[in-house]
Formats: sequence, structure tokens, C-alpha cells
Amino acid sequence: MSTNYLIPLPQRRLLSNVGNKARSLNHLLLQGYPVPKTWICSQEAHREYKNGNNQILRILETELQTTLDSSSYAVRSSVRFEDGSKNSYAGQFKTVLDVQGIAGILEAIQLVWESSTDPEVHSHNPTHQADSNEILTSVIIQEMVQPKISGVTFSVNPVTGMDEIIVEAVEGSGEALVQEGITPWRWVYKWGSWLEEPEDAEVDPVLIQQVVQLTKQISSERDCPVDLEWVYDGRTLHLVQVRQVTALDIPLFSNHISREVFPGLIKPLIWSINVPLVNGAWIQLLTELIGPNDIQPADLAKSFFNRAYFNMGTIGRIMERMGFPFNTLELLMGLEIDGTDKPSFKPGSGTFALLPRMGWFALRKIGFGKRVARRSSQDLAHYRALRDLDLTQWSDSRLLTHIREHFQSVQETAYFNVITPLLMQFYNLILDRALTKADIDPRSLKFEYAQGDSFSSDPYRDLQRLSVLYEELGPDQKARLENEGFRSLKDMSNTEDFQSTLDGFVDKFGHLSDSGNDFSAVPWRENPELILEMIRHHQWKNRTGSGKLFSELELSGFQRLRLTLPYRRAHRFQMLREKIGTAYTLGYGLFRNAFLELGNRLQSRGIITAVGDVMFLKWEEVEHATNAPDEADDYQAVIDERKLEIQRSELVQPPSIIYGDEPVIKTAASTNTLSGTPTARGSYTGPARVVRGLEDMDQVNDGDVLVVPYSDISWTPLFAKAGAVVAEAGGILSHSSIIAREYGIPAVVAVADACQLLANAQVTVNGNNGQVILHRTTQNTSDRTGD
Repeated sequence: MSTNYLIPLPQRRLLSNVGNKARSLNHLLLQGYPVPKTWICSQEAHREYKNGNNQILRILETELQTTLDSSSYAVRSSVRFEDGSKNSYAGQFKTVLDVQGIAGILEAIQLVWESSTDPEVHSHNPTHQADSNEILTSVIIQEMVQPKISGVTFSVNPVTGMDEIIVEAVEGSGEALVQEGITPWRWVYKWGSWLEEPEDAEVDPVLIQQVVQLTKQISSERDCPVDLEWVYDGRTLHLVQVRQVTALDIPLFSNHISREVFPGLIKPLIWSINVPLVNGAWIQLLTELIGPNDIQPADLAKSFFNRAYFNMGTIGRIMERMGFPFNTLELLMGLEIDGTDKPSFKPGSGTFALLPRMGWFALRKIGFGKRVARRSSQDLAHYRALRDLDLTQWSDSRLLTHIREHFQSVQETAYFNVITPLLMQFYNLILDRALTKADIDPRSLKFEYAQGDSFSSDPYRDLQRLSVLYEELGPDQKARLENEGFRSLKDMSNTEDFQSTLDGFVDKFGHLSDSGNDFSAVPWRENPELILEMIRHHQWKNRTGSGKLFSELELSGFQRLRLTLPYRRAHRFQMLREKIGTAYTLGYGLFRNAFLELGNRLQSRGIITAVGDVMFLKWEEVEHATNAPDEADDYQAVIDERKLEIQRSELVQPPSIIYGDEPVIKTAASTNTLSGTPTARGSYTGPARVVRGLEDMDQVNDGDVLVVPYSDISWTPLFAKAGAVVAEAGGILSHSSIIAREYGIPAVVAVADACQLLANAQVTVNGNNGQVILHRTTQNTSDRTGD
């Protein structure tokens, strides 16, 4: 029956001014979803009521009498700006439940109308300028369902914005969900797996699964995150409200990748150079792929606890622009969810729009290997020449200009250092698939060391040569070296071979330090005593590993023909990755020379106390202090405060993911089993040794399990003693993983909190399944851990 003011749902052509709630319910009914019988009292009735039409209530009473039965009803508002994409106005308008009788419904309608004049409605969102006299309210009249179970469901986590479905339910009416002191049953569903399930819920799991599937389906149809209110009467699941989830622009930061590529505590000067330099190179690459954009280097990373975190919101928007689903972003954050509904990096419609640009990008990368080889050789020669410059004779302005010019040069190297590993992984993926098709486990193949290339960024073999020459020295010469150190070599006779080999080693590897991304770290060139320690402690271990060389694989002639090209490309780009990486590390490390020279000048002018304090200033502050020393009186106070901040950060166990701009400090949980990514097969049990740099080398004994926050190529000498490796960061192609596979020792990487939880423990490292098991804490190891 048609009415003037009472509109039954569903309607094929619903009035546009009935509000978002009503339109959402109408859509659900049109799609066949189980929604209780629903009517809309149009906003025209509210208009007449406001205008003083005394007949409107009598007209509504007549329409209600001829339409509704004796059931009880829920009466709630539906206003144009309710349940919008920006604000929900949840609970700001009156809702009356379990209303019976026509008189009761009329009274409830008036209560809803009058709630539109409540000041709370406007204080809810000060930016909304609507006058209460201008607000016209449609009213939803919905048949009440006698609830056995009531609940609410979110298609995304409303607190974190993560791609997971949250279900909360209570016994009886849904009013208990908002009552203080009532704790609902809670389920968390992600990618086909239950992350959280209540133990005592008196709810059929089939019902919750049905709720989850409906939520996924409705969210997909509406192409936005939604929350549903639902009621179960013991036989049927009813949907009573649906709205878009608002306020989901939640800043999201992750250190899953950054702790590998930019690890450890980061001083202000390092951050102010590295972020614009490296992120600028990434933006150059992204611009080639997606076209002009407004992304700035600072948009990609932020510092928390003096550690690097990548801004996953910005990265997610870039991925969306490239046509990938936003939820695949979470895979980049290291979430290990073994679900049946896990997202994949499948391109979408946005990808096809970028195909011409991507095609042109691919064409320009044909022959890129030759460009990398040429560029790396040129850069190595250029940076080695800069390494020996005498900066003490330069003026302040020339030195500052040199830094700016060097920044541009290193950023060009960084661009190649970004693309080359990506291409290496691409060719490795092609090779892995080809090997799998040939029924060969890709992990069983190892690349021949530096095949066809005299260049190597790995100091291990050179250390082996020095170790042999050191053993050939006489007892008196060794004793003098141990007592007097490196400087005594120049007065020793019959050590020419050892000295020349050592000089060559320093020339080739002297730029290495505990971290190639931290030019405040002392390089080997400045710490020759550390090199002597490495030589004395060096142990030869045949780096054959448990795999086979390509030439040793049992292949048919056709298989070898098919695999040769993918193998050569993958192997070549592994070598190129090493070479361009060395060029970048060498060039990047040269910032140290220039800034320490400026630090020396700032110290002599009384602006800073120690030369090394310059590392606690930002680049622009160093420039200002150098150009305007009279205005730099307070810089030492700034430095002292930042030093204290870094000391405090050392005590913090940083969370892997940070939601918003106010991180919560994480307390590492006590557990007997840690999990990570297995990258080198085998199983090994032994004492764990937490090592944070080469200065801890003498703390490591043969057979120890090496536990590291990350590993740089300079840490290679430590691996010769290790029985297994555990790293807090890394992947299958990280340095820790590659060296472990060459040595044939188990490795598990990306193990959260490993350095804190494994200290002084007896552990088993399972490189087959990624588990690290703690057996017990060792009692008398304080003299060996270096912690």
C-alpha cells in the first residue's frame, strides 16, 4: 500500500534525501540480504512537524495503523550526513528500541526528530556548519528481531586499519555491546585463518563464519570497509544496520624491511643524509614507473626510537596506483599468515593503464647489466680518488660545496644500487621457477664464487691469505705485533710480503665498517688493530656448503640448455649487485671524511665539544653552524640531549609495526620457541652468542650460534666460527643467508627480538622450518657473551 510519508523498503527508486542509513538498508534488501521488515518515515514529515503542521502526527498515525502490525520495532534516525565517508555521527541521534504500539512509535519518531537540535550533534564535528533548524531527519522503523545472539562486525580493524575482520558478539540484545562492564566474545579473522577466537563462546562457529562471509561480500560490493550490526534469533541471521567505517586514515609504519636495509640506531646526521639520498633514488625509480608524483623523501620513512620505519601508508598508495590491492601491502610488512585467502600481488586495472610506461621502462633496462658494470667501475675509481683528498686545506665554502656535489654523485650510484638488487631478485625468481619445473630444489643450487669476475666484495679469501702469511711470521714478530700493534710493522724486517698484502687488503676493504649505512661507524681503515684481530682469529672453513654448483647438477642435455641462460643472468646480477653495492658503500662512507673535517673546525671554534659530536647534528644544522658560528651557541645542548635520547632508545625493544604517530613500547614476550624465515637448511644445537659488531669477535667460540640484529658484508669473518646463524632481520638473499648457505650451516632470519630473548641461552636452530627453540639459559657465560 502506498503512503504519503511512510515508505516501505525496498524501493527501486528510493528518494535521495532519506539519508545514508536508509539507502544502505534499501541496497541490502534489493540484493536479497536478510534484513527485517523496514519502513522510512520521510524527512518531509519532519519538515511539516517543524513548520507547525498540527495534522502531521494524525496523518502519520493513520499510515502507521494501516501499515504496521502488533510487532515491536526499532526506531532510529537516517540523516543525510550520518554514516558518511568522513564521519559516522554514531550515537549522536536518538535511537529507541523495542517500541510497541502506534502511540509508542509516534512518540519515538518525535524523540528522533528532536534529537537533531541537540548541541552534541554539532560538537561531534565542529567543521559541520549545518544549523540545527536546517536539519531534516528521516526515521527508520524496523521490525525488532528477538535476539538470541547480537553482534557487530568490521571488515577492517578500525583501530589499526589492518585487513582483518573483527567480530564481537553477546548473548541477547546488542545493547550489551555498549554497556560498561560487558566484555563481548571476540573473533579476529585474517586471510582464511582465525587469529583470535574466544574459548568460552556459546555461539555456533558456523554462525560466525556466516557473519564473516557476509561482511566480506558486502564490503566487496560496496567497495569500501563496512561495519555491520546483526542479530541471530536462533534460526536466521538478520542484518539490521550497515555503515562505512570512518576515520581509517591511520598512519602505519613498519620496520620489517627497514631494519635490514637501514639497521640499528641512527644518528641525526646519518638520517638527514641517508633519507633524502636513498629515498630520492627510490622516488626516481617510482617516477619512471608511475609518472609524475608529489612524493617526497620524508614521505617514505620516519624515525621512531632513533630507528628507521617505512611509511606503509605512502607505499600502499603507490601500490594502489600501480594497480595492486592495498591489502598486499601487509605482505611487505612481514606478516606470516598461512591462510587460504591470502592476498597476492596480482595486477589490477590500474596496472594496465600503466603498461605503456612500464613497457618503456622495461625497454630502457635492456642491457642494464652492461650499464651497471660500467657505472660501478667508474664509481669505484672516482670514489677511490676522492678517498685520499686532503680536506684540511679547503675553505669552509669549498668543503660544503664538495658535500653537496658528492651527494648528487652518490645518489646516482644509489639509483643503480636500488635497481640492480631488484633485477637480481627478478632473475633469481625466473631461475627458481625453471629449477622447480626441472624437479630441482632451488635451495640446492649455489653460485660459484666470483665465477668469471676477479672482483669480490667479500673479504674472506683475502683474510685467509693474510692469515697464512701471519702464521709464517716468527714468534717474536707475532709477540711484538700483539703487544705493540699495527704501528710496529714498519720497523720489522722480513715482513714485506705480509705488509704489502695487508696494505692491499686495507686499500680494497678499508671502507667497510659494522654498518655500511652508518658513516659515523669507524671503518677498518681507521682501526687497523681490528684487522689484526680478524687475522689472528681467522679460521678457514671450506665454503662449499651443502648445495651443488650448476655444473654439478644432474641434468639432461635439454634441461641444461633451458637452464643455462636463466642461471647466467641470475649469477651475473648477483656479482653486479656486489660490485655496485661496494661502489655505493665506498662513496657513501666518504661523507664521514668531510663531516669529520667540519666537526674538527666546529670544535676548534668552541661550537661543539668533540669532533664526533658533529654526527648528532642534522645536515642543515652543520651548514648553519659552519656559515654562522656566532648563532650556534646552543648546539652542544642539542647534541647532549640527542645523545641521551639515543641512550634511552638502546633500552627500547621497538615494535615491528607502529599505528599512528604515538608508538607503544613493546615488551618482549617470554617464549620457548621463536619463529622466523628459514634460509639455510639443517638443524643445530649450541650456545647462543649475541653479537652486535666485530668488536665482539673474541666473544664467539667455535660452534656458537651467532645471533645478530642484521649482518653487513664486513661481518663475514664471524661466520667461520658459527654453528648456525639467527638474525633479527633479513630474507633469503640477505648477507646472513648467503654466507650461511655457503658454509652449510643452518640459518633463520627475521626472528623478532632474537638478540634480547636468546642471550645466554642454549638453542636449537632449525633451518628447515624456521623455528628457534630455547632449551635453557646458560649459567656461566658472562665472560663470553659481550653483552
